[in-house]
Amino acid sequence: MNEKLNLKLSDKGNELLKMYKSMVKSGYSNDLFNLRNYKEFVKQKFEEFNINTILDYGSGQSNWTKADFDLESKKSAIDYFNLKEIYKYEPTTEESKKRIADCVLCIDVLEHIFISDLKNVIDDLYKHAKKLILIQVACYEAKAKLPNGENAHITVRDPMWWKGFIDAVSSNYYSTSTVLMCSNTYKDVTVFQTWGPKIWNQSPTYKVNI
Repeated sequence: MNEKLNLKLSDKGNELLKMYKSMVKSGYSNDLFNLRNYKEFVKQKFEEFNINTILDYGSGQSNWTKADFDLESKKSAIDYFNLKEIYKYEPTTEESKKRIADCVLCIDVLEHIFISDLKNVIDDLYKHAKKLILIQVACYEAKAKLPNGENAHITVRDPMWWKGFIDAVSSNYYSTSTVLMCSNTYKDVTVFQTWGPKIWNQSPTYKVNI
């Protein structure tokens, strides 16, 4: 079977998920497909790691087959990245499912996760990746509000915090490489050097630079 068990969330995590589902049903737009902002860089990484299949983790309403992903070529996202298969997982809808893929793509998701659930969610990303994890996380507050009045970005931390947190989880997955992009604003992005335990252990030195 090519699908892992469903992820269990904390009570507050489940309450938060109910709020996000309510927002989507009420017309909240989660179809921005912000992957466009990083498409050239991401395409380079997909080619470097020979990525053919993607799990879009927290995909929202992103459309991988619509022909306007790249405005210059008019290609869809699946064609622009030359992919064979896209799997979409979006917990606010019922039709999506998780599948193991070459790469797990997680764009604008982790800042929406309750902090008690964050380690398990990141671990879940790695459990579904054969080769590569590619994460982009927003390090600033959102314009959107939750139904209870709180900001929709509930876990806002600086890039170095995210790097250390994800480092700790990634160390359990020897053959998986990680790309981390932290957005300080909508357009200003900090990109960390691609890493992984295999890369660390093949280094001729003991010191690992960020």
